[in-house]
Amino acid sequence: MNKKIIALSLAVVGIAVLAPMVFAQTTTTTPATTANTTSAAVTTKIACVGSAVNTREASIDTAMTAFTSATNAAYAARATALQQAYSNTTLSTVKAAVKTAWSTFSASEKSARKTWQSARNAAWATYRTAAVACKAPAGTGDGSNSVLEASGN
Repeated sequence: MNKKIIALSLAVVGIAVLAPMVFAQTTTTTPATTANTTSAAVTTKIACVGSAVNTREASIDTAMTAFTSATNAAYAARATALQQAYSNTTLSTVKAAVKTAWSTFSASEKSARKTWQSARNAAWATYRTAAVACKAPAGTGDGSNSVLEASGN
């Protein structure tokens, strides 16, 4: 019986000593430069997308400023035209002048809206092309948010 206990103890000790060696994970060390290059490449690609976003936002800012300026000018011109229309003394001249004021306003608004929409779409198209060229990891860009952009309606 003592022989069995000793044999069993030796077996347990042997397993305890050999098990860590058998189950040890083998790790392959990669050079630090490879890890840094990969990280640096991703960082560079993210910065590339950031640059594309900055360019897009600057273009949209310029286009929105032009749109609001054109809209403000259309409202100011309409106000002046309506003021002049109601200074007329006959109904027919008032009606004609009011119609012209509103027609001119409508055309100005339509033009401003089309210009804004064209500029906005061009900014987003340029951004998409630049972002794809960056080859950044999926989900880096914010192109899915383009639906939140003011439509100019």
